[in-house]
Amino acid sequence: MRLVILGGGESGVGTAILGKKKGYEVFVSDFGKIKGNYKEVLIINGIAWEEEKHTEDLILNADVVMKSPGIPDKSPIVKKLIEKGIPVLSEMEFAAPFTDATIIGITGSNGKTTTTMLTHHLLKSAGLNVGLGGNIGKSFAWQIADNKYDSYVLELSSFQLDGILNFKPHIAIITNISPDHLDRYDYKYENYIDAKFRITMNQTEEDYLIYDADDEAIAEWFKTHTTKAKLIPFSLTKTFSEGAYIKNNKMEISINQEEFTMDTEYIALEGKHNMKNAMAATSVAKLMQIRKSTIRESLSNFQGVEHRLEKVLKIQNVQYINDSKATNVNATFFALDSMNTPTVWIVGGVDKGNDYNELMSLVREKVKAIICLGVDNKKIIDVFGNVVDMMIEVDNMNDAVKMAQRLSEKGDTVLLSPACASFDLFESYEDRGKQFKQAVKNL
Repeated sequence: MRLVILGGGESGVGTAILGKKKGYEVFVSDFGKIKGNYKEVLIINGIAWEEEKHTEDLILNADVVMKSPGIPDKSPIVKKLIEKGIPVLSEMEFAAPFTDATIIGITGSNGKTTTTMLTHHLLKSAGLNVGLGGNIGKSFAWQIADNKYDSYVLELSSFQLDGILNFKPHIAIITNISPDHLDRYDYKYENYIDAKFRITMNQTEEDYLIYDADDEAIAEWFKTHTTKAKLIPFSLTKTFSEGAYIKNNKMEISINQEEFTMDTEYIALEGKHNMKNAMAATSVAKLMQIRKSTIRESLSNFQGVEHRLEKVLKIQNVQYINDSKATNVNATFFALDSMNTPTVWIVGGVDKGNDYNELMSLVREKVKAIICLGVDNKKIIDVFGNVVDMMIEVDNMNDAVKMAQRLSEKGDTVLLSPACASFDLFESYEDRGKQFKQAVKNL
């Protein structure tokens, strides 16, 4: 069996290693450059590869193809494969049959990384032998090849779910849905929503779907679709006989006739959106039969995710917060919503068709100054120019942070929450966040 892998990153190389181990003839093809460390791994494992091209003769003879999530279905080589009827799968679809571990799959437009990390933290703290993968950390396929985990917590992007046929998590979570990556879905929001719901399409009555019952797009989907999975909703405003909710500053969860309660003030994560992430993760812990005392302890000592509302330093009583991972308006909405002090907001980058008006009421209420950090800031200036007293444009992180220091006074917060992708001035949102933290440390 010939396995061709498009893309030589974490996902591709991990799949190559698993494929080789399972007796496939493996070939990796990357249209860009393959990073040095991944090349070494391929060479050590005797796996054939090419970079900066796709040689059709070596690809179109595949029995099965694993496509990395970053490669769109519209790319010419993928179209040719589909025309020939060669199955093009995601890493999850290829790898899952080689493990009998319990799979917990987490998707959503925002909050999925925090929910994934928190779920993994809850299960690991309870002593379970659990792997973490998917869109973060080590490739799922690679872990199946090298480790023997009893369960996996996987963060799944809509791109990873596009390439599944039979893949099914035993427990699925949809954290929320808001418009993102619409360029990959013919600019149709419903296509993107359907992609997210692929997470539950193969689930049976034995499986569980945990979801945000306050989310409009999710509610709309349920009006015309069903899933066989047992439903576990969570909400900030509603209460359920089966599900999770907040009542009188307590998180209450009722699943399979078992109750769990915890005062929200002891949960390490702050902000309303994080209460939702905590409810989703705790629901998984309850389904996995983890002891209440362990869940409480884990929720109170969780450190959070780097670049997601990460407190960097307090300087002259001004708190600097790195939320570089907020690459869309919805994520920035959560960030601004959780600010309790006057805020100097650093925003901007590559806009994915953002509608900044959604942030208007929060900006009026909380933001005293805006620093635009992007190549093209016109849209931000047009929307908020008359709303805040100070609006400044910069083109590098050091200037942004120095300017923020000048504009802030005791008791304020400086928030980097760009609502945009980072590729105009930075390599990635991680690079952007690291530069911010370094610039703050240099003050």
